[in-house]
Amino acid sequence: MITLLAPLVFTLLQATGPVPDALTYRLDEVKRSVTRLPGGDKGKEVKMAKGDAASSGDVVKTGWWAQTVISVPERNSRFEVYANTQVKLAGGEPGVLLILDKGRIKAFFLALVEGSQQERQVAVPGALLAVRGTRYGVEVDKNGKSTLVVFEGVVEVLHKAPHTESIRVKAGEWATFGPNALPQIQPMTMRGFEEKTWNQGMLPDGSMGPGGMTPSGAMPKGMPAGPGPMHH
Repeated sequence: MITLLAPLVFTLLQATGPVPDALTYRLDEVKRSVTRLPGGDKGKEVKMAKGDAASSGDVVKTGWWAQTVISVPERNSRFEVYANTQVKLAGGEPGVLLILDKGRIKAFFLALVEGSQQERQVAVPGALLAVRGTRYGVEVDKNGKSTLVVFEGVVEVLHKAPHTESIRVKAGEWATFGPNALPQIQPMTMRGFEEKTWNQGMLPDGSMGPGGMTPSGAMPKGMPAGPGPMHH
């Protein structure tokens, strides 16, 4: 009887939407203090190490000066998670791989198999970021404002405000937006901003967000610093 009831109980707990796909989340790199909250439960926080796995619904947090790299092999995706950042793995919405609550990440997406219709999205306050194959960085501040910088490919910003159309941010452009603010796009070249500057913790407006504070600004070992395929 317990075995038969378990799937039903699990389904009922997914109150926020459909049950997400069963995906593999692997921590390929761990620098300093990185913790996981199983199912988002703060009372069960555990410290993570390189090679550890996590599950859909878990929350991963990085401390000051910490970094981690989370890969999702089934979706040809990897996420560099910077210091002082909190992300939720999958969110109940179809296609969402990661929810960025606060802090900074850099996302890498290899092209999917030709003809594949699988969505790969990152959720930020007030919007979804959709891609096919690209590389971008995004940071969310304490007020829920997002700064998106696109290094390769195109990112489609699907704002959740009523009666709004999606906006495409192309390589070499950056945009700011929030739950109550539609995306504003600018070229990165106008401010002399480039991917290396992002890796060092800076934003296109010249400021540094808390998620960008790393000891050297260097990327974790095994992650590409510029155009080219991801290492597996």
